[in-house]
Amino acid sequence: MTIQDAIQEYDNFRQRTRQTASPFDSPQGQGILHRIGKTADALGLECYVVGGYVRDIILERPSKDIDVVVIGDGAGIQLANALAKDLGRGAHVSIFRNFGTAQLKWHDQEVEFVGARKESYHRESRKPIVEEGTLDDDLHRRDFTINALAVCLNENRYGELIDLFEGLLDLEDGIIATPLDPDITFSDDPLRMLRCIRFATQLNFNIEDETQKALQRNAERIKIISQERIIDELNKIMMAPVPSIGFIELSRSGLLALILPEVAALEGVETRNGRAHKDNFYHTLEVLDNVASQTLSNSPLKGENTGQKASPLRGGWEGSLWLRWAALLHDIGKPRSKRWDNLTGWTFHNHNYIGQKMVAPLFRRMKLPLDERMAYVQKLVGLHMRPIAIADDEVTDSAVRRLLFEAGEDIDDLMRLCEADITSKNREKKQRFLQNFQLVREKLIDLQARDNYRTWHNPITGEEIMETFDLKPCYKIGILKQAVKDAIWDSVIPNDHDAAFQFMLGKAAEMGLKPVSKT
Repeated sequence: MTIQDAIQEYDNFRQRTRQTASPFDSPQGQGILHRIGKTADALGLECYVVGGYVRDIILERPSKDIDVVVIGDGAGIQLANALAKDLGRGAHVSIFRNFGTAQLKWHDQEVEFVGARKESYHRESRKPIVEEGTLDDDLHRRDFTINALAVCLNENRYGELIDLFEGLLDLEDGIIATPLDPDITFSDDPLRMLRCIRFATQLNFNIEDETQKALQRNAERIKIISQERIIDELNKIMMAPVPSIGFIELSRSGLLALILPEVAALEGVETRNGRAHKDNFYHTLEVLDNVASQTLSNSPLKGENTGQKASPLRGGWEGSLWLRWAALLHDIGKPRSKRWDNLTGWTFHNHNYIGQKMVAPLFRRMKLPLDERMAYVQKLVGLHMRPIAIADDEVTDSAVRRLLFEAGEDIDDLMRLCEADITSKNREKKQRFLQNFQLVREKLIDLQARDNYRTWHNPITGEEIMETFDLKPCYKIGILKQAVKDAIWDSVIPNDHDAAFQFMLGKAAEMGLKPVSKT
């Protein structure tokens, strides 16, 4: 496509999509792009805004980070320094001479300046050998056609679009494709395979057929990518509006089995004696999408109803991410727990507890955080069957109180996960569960208001038991603590220290223990 054709296609595209005015429309403007162009003209430099910023302007998506390519060795740093001087107070430049780049921050905008370059790769590394290049060279090294668009910022060509690979057509058709041979693109930098799937997920685009086949052929190359880079892309897929799109593509490409074999193992259906279980992989993705579609701030258990403050882990982007991880991993114990019973058919007994134990090794391998965020995911995976069991039976105060004790501050998110887990196609069954879940929620609110059990701790400590009976650490201490806990949870005794102490003395007497006298 010639430059003239690209300009015409750009105009046609905007007319078809009824786009509003873009930042490229008027060279008389005073925005950051116009300031960059004027400064470049004063220095006699040729410069272009490229990549994701151009793509997102056309798609009318919010985008703050601006990438500018400047033609000439060291020209990117030169332009950044001159622009900062022109902008004056409030502009800050960071120089990265080893990479030949500069970053300028001005108010809430960030601009990355780099000289045009061409790249080549060694097979054992994704780090390129970089040389000075032309604009064409720079656009040829881009990962996808929709990211290989450039717009000139110089005044005499301001707003002129360069589209060497028909990226506009791919934007209009919703297609992810590579500018060059996809096998070369993915082999050179295997992280691009995850970026391909991430863009398809975030934009709800289709992956072009040859690009899809290249993903499958090059999947093993992902092994040279660091876990930190992989997790960064997985988290972005996870936080997309419909994350299942990405995980289906990860499965199709063979990448999922290499990155998250515990999740890949969920896929498939086994039939015996004419009885089959559901495909737990697609069930998991449905649960994940259900969680993603929920409004996290809209819980009847939060805010003024309970007087409880939400933990920084819960709510917002961070909370949503780890709740989605819990949804993705909630059934990973099923392949290991699957058994056939001649009477009941397929069973997955204790899959929640098995899955809970699998979370820590997975987080460790994936370089995910091993702090309270992992503990949160473990808790939700281990407890996700409890509200469902309660809702399937009589909703008693005792059962709900036990649930509240064990879930603590995470009760809100546990209830969201469990409601998302109801994916039955039987409308009557699904409605019955949801109605019972509402009863569970109402009892939770009532119990929290009356008993403040959300952050409950056993009023009898192990140290107090040892002191009372002159014991050294032993199994009897655990038995007494559990007995006190059960008595409070089942409303046998009130939730206070004196009642718990007297109950503990009675239980100890049954075990042949006598308190020591204090002199």
